[in-house]
Amino acid sequence: NKPPIPQLRQALDGLPTYDRTSINAWEDREFVEAVKATGRRKLVMAALWTEACLTFPTLDALREGYQVYPVTDAVGGTSLAAHETALRRVEQAGARPITWVQLLCELQRDWARKETVGDFTRLFIETGGTAGLQFAYDRDEH
Repeated sequence: NKPPIPQLRQALDGLPTYDRTSINAWEDREFVEAVKATGRRKLVMAALWTEACLTFPTLDALREGYQVYPVTDAVGGTSLAAHETALRRVEQAGARPITWVQLLCELQRDWARKETVGDFTRLFIETGGTAGLQFAYDRDEH
Protein backbone atom coordinates (compact mmCIF):
# COMPACT_ATOMS: atom_id res chain seq x y z
CA ASN A 1 0.00 0.00 0.00
CA LYS A 2 1.13 3.53 -0.73
CA PRO A 3 1.67 6.00 2.12
CA PRO A 4 -1.28 8.27 2.97
CA ILE A 5 -1.75 11.39 0.83
CA PRO A 6 0.38 14.39 1.90
CA GLN A 7 -2.54 16.29 3.43
CA LEU A 8 -3.41 13.32 5.65
CA ARG A 9 0.24 12.72 6.58
CA GLN A 10 0.49 16.40 7.59
CA ALA A 11 -2.67 16.21 9.71
CA LEU A 12 -1.38 13.04 11.39
CA ASP A 13 2.11 14.44 11.92
CA GLY A 14 4.15 12.20 14.16
CA LEU A 15 1.71 9.28 14.08
CA PRO A 16 2.93 6.03 12.54
CA THR A 17 1.45 4.50 9.41
CA TYR A 18 1.17 0.75 8.95
CA ASP A 19 1.90 -1.03 5.72
CA ARG A 20 -0.19 -4.15 5.39
CA THR A 21 -1.19 -6.72 2.79
CA SER A 22 -4.73 -7.54 3.95
CA ILE A 23 -7.74 -5.68 2.58
CA ASN A 24 -9.24 -5.78 6.07
CA ALA A 25 -7.10 -3.62 8.35
CA TRP A 26 -8.69 -5.35 11.35
CA GLU A 27 -6.89 -8.55 10.32
CA ASP A 28 -3.53 -6.80 10.69
CA ARG A 29 -2.07 -7.31 14.16
CA GLU A 30 -0.10 -4.03 14.20
CA PHE A 31 -3.16 -2.03 13.19
CA VAL A 32 -5.44 -3.55 15.82
CA GLU A 33 -2.78 -3.21 18.52
CA ALA A 34 -2.36 0.47 17.62
CA VAL A 35 -6.12 1.04 17.81
CA LYS A 36 -6.39 -0.76 21.15
CA ALA A 37 -3.36 1.12 22.53
CA THR A 38 -5.25 4.41 22.20
CA GLY A 39 -7.74 3.24 24.79
CA ARG A 40 -10.50 4.89 22.80
CA ARG A 41 -13.75 3.15 21.95
CA LYS A 42 -14.94 5.54 19.22
CA LEU A 43 -13.34 5.15 15.81
CA VAL A 44 -13.60 7.52 12.88
CA MET A 45 -12.92 5.53 9.71
CA ALA A 46 -12.20 6.41 6.12
CA ALA A 47 -10.84 4.21 3.37
CA LEU A 48 -10.24 3.77 -0.32
CA TRP A 49 -13.13 1.43 -1.17
CA THR A 50 -16.34 1.50 0.82
CA GLU A 51 -17.31 -2.10 0.10
CA ALA A 52 -14.00 -3.57 1.24
CA CYS A 53 -11.46 -1.35 3.00
CA LEU A 54 -14.16 0.40 5.05
CA THR A 55 -16.77 -2.33 5.48
CA PHE A 56 -14.55 -5.17 6.69
CA PRO A 57 -12.75 -3.41 9.58
CA THR A 58 -15.93 -1.54 10.51
CA LEU A 59 -17.87 -4.79 10.94
CA ASP A 60 -15.03 -6.36 12.95
CA ALA A 61 -14.61 -3.30 15.19
CA LEU A 62 -18.37 -3.20 15.82
CA ARG A 63 -18.28 -6.88 16.83
CA GLU A 64 -15.62 -5.97 19.40
CA GLY A 65 -17.78 -3.23 20.88
CA TYR A 66 -16.33 -0.14 19.24
CA GLN A 67 -18.49 2.74 18.08
CA VAL A 68 -17.57 3.35 14.45
CA TYR A 69 -18.15 6.58 12.53
CA PRO A 70 -17.54 5.97 8.80
CA VAL A 71 -16.88 9.27 7.04
CA THR A 72 -19.14 8.75 4.04
CA ASP A 73 -17.60 11.38 1.79
CA ALA A 74 -14.00 10.37 2.59
CA VAL A 75 -14.42 6.99 0.90
CA GLY A 76 -15.67 5.82 -2.45
CA GLY A 77 -16.95 2.60 -3.90
CA THR A 78 -16.16 0.96 -7.17
CA SER A 79 -19.62 2.21 -8.16
CA LEU A 80 -22.29 4.38 -6.60
CA ALA A 81 -24.36 1.26 -5.89
CA ALA A 82 -21.38 -0.44 -4.20
CA HIS A 83 -20.73 2.65 -2.05
CA GLU A 84 -24.36 3.08 -0.98
CA THR A 85 -24.92 -0.63 -0.34
CA ALA A 86 -21.78 -0.89 1.80
CA LEU A 87 -22.83 2.16 3.82
CA ARG A 88 -26.27 0.64 4.41
CA ARG A 89 -24.64 -2.61 5.50
CA VAL A 90 -22.37 -1.02 8.10
CA GLU A 91 -25.17 1.22 9.33
CA GLN A 92 -27.46 -1.78 9.79
CA ALA A 93 -24.65 -3.40 11.78
CA GLY A 94 -24.49 -0.38 14.09
CA ALA A 95 -22.06 2.06 12.49
CA ARG A 96 -22.87 5.75 12.66
CA PRO A 97 -22.23 7.35 9.26
CA ILE A 98 -21.02 10.94 9.24
CA THR A 99 -19.74 13.40 6.65
CA TRP A 100 -16.41 15.16 6.99
CA VAL A 101 -18.06 18.58 7.46
CA GLN A 102 -20.36 17.17 10.13
CA LEU A 103 -17.34 15.61 11.85
CA LEU A 104 -15.46 18.91 11.81
CA CYS A 105 -18.48 20.74 13.21
CA GLU A 106 -19.04 18.14 15.93
CA LEU A 107 -15.43 18.46 16.96
CA GLN A 108 -15.54 22.28 16.91
CA ARG A 109 -18.97 22.47 18.60
CA ASP A 110 -18.71 26.15 19.56
CA TRP A 111 -17.09 29.14 17.83
CA ALA A 112 -16.18 30.41 21.29
CA ARG A 113 -13.46 27.70 21.30
CA LYS A 114 -11.12 30.18 19.62
CA GLU A 115 -8.05 27.95 19.92
CA THR A 116 -9.45 25.60 17.25
CA VAL A 117 -11.31 27.99 14.92
CA GLY A 118 -8.20 28.76 12.84
CA ASP A 119 -7.40 25.09 12.28
CA PHE A 120 -11.07 24.34 11.58
CA THR A 121 -11.24 27.05 8.92
CA ARG A 122 -7.89 26.11 7.36
CA LEU A 123 -8.82 22.44 7.18
CA PHE A 124 -12.23 23.25 5.77
CA ILE A 125 -10.72 25.41 3.03
CA GLU A 126 -7.86 23.04 2.22
CA THR A 127 -10.10 20.00 1.92
CA GLY A 128 -12.47 21.75 -0.45
CA GLY A 129 -15.90 21.91 1.14
CA THR A 130 -18.39 23.91 -0.91
CA ALA A 131 -18.10 26.84 1.46
CA GLY A 132 -14.38 26.11 1.71
CA LEU A 133 -14.05 26.58 -2.02
CA GLN A 134 -15.87 29.89 -1.77
CA PHE A 135 -13.65 30.99 1.12
CA ALA A 136 -10.55 30.07 -0.91
CA TYR A 137 -11.88 31.90 -3.96
CA ASP A 138 -12.69 35.00 -1.93
CA ARG A 139 -9.29 34.89 -0.24
CA ASP A 140 -7.43 34.58 -3.55
CA GLU A 141 -9.45 37.33 -5.20
CA HIS A 142 -9.00 39.90 -2.45
